[in-house]
Amino acid sequence: MIPRIVHIASNTFREAVRDRVLYNLIAFALLLSGAAIFVGQISIEIERLVVVNLGLTAVSLFGIVIAIFIGIGLVSKEIEKRTLYTVLSRPVRRWEFIVGKFLGLAGTLVVNTFFMAIGVFGALLYVAHKFSKPDALILVALYFIVLEFLIICSLALLFSSFSSPLLSAVFAFSLFVIGSFADDLRGFAGLTHGMTRWFAMAAAYLVPNFSALNVISAVAHQQHVAGQLILQNTLYALFYTVMAMSGAVLIFERRNLK
Repeated sequence: MIPRIVHIASNTFREAVRDRVLYNLIAFALLLSGAAIFVGQISIEIERLVVVNLGLTAVSLFGIVIAIFIGIGLVSKEIEKRTLYTVLSRPVRRWEFIVGKFLGLAGTLVVNTFFMAIGVFGALLYVAHKFSKPDALILVALYFIVLEFLIICSLALLFSSFSSPLLSAVFAFSLFVIGSFADDLRGFAGLTHGMTRWFAMAAAYLVPNFSALNVISAVAHQQHVAGQLILQNTLYALFYTVMAMSGAVLIFERRNLK
């Protein structure tokens, strides 16, 4: 079981790495991080704030694009190329295929985040000429960004298990946008009454709470991130990812591939 999942994950990782669009997005994110240097120089004494804010935002946004762009095609491409039938004709279960694809894409995003993080720290070093203790908080923000990627990967696979690539991209991106305002949606639910309140509350708790994972502004302002928040976000991201992956497996197990 485990060797089959690892083999699928490694193949997915190699396919994603060979994707030229992937390199273009990474290069653009690194260039945006570098551009933060020049933007910071325009402002007086807020170079670090601009570099950290703009750099981490670039890592998050372009990572989300990579996760959605590649994730929505993991299943559909295999079906179009008819390689999925070859894989499933071997002693490979459908859930192993889905889990392997997820781990391969997640591994790709972790590696990409590592290289984009180097760009952020490089730009910060260029501006500040040295690292300080508060700069360690950037690692926390990057960790939360990786948790975002795990959720997005699972959602992309969930939608691609039953929908077309275009609709899967629309669904995944829409959930990302709505989830980024989950706290505001919960606040709105508290101000309403009746059916509107129940509908808003249900929507607020069903969509992934990406707003809780966004600590970029706090880190840029050198504000402390509580250990309890790190634990809560970790458990939340893992729970949401497992639930989305379970849905993807259940749907794919029952899908007619003929």
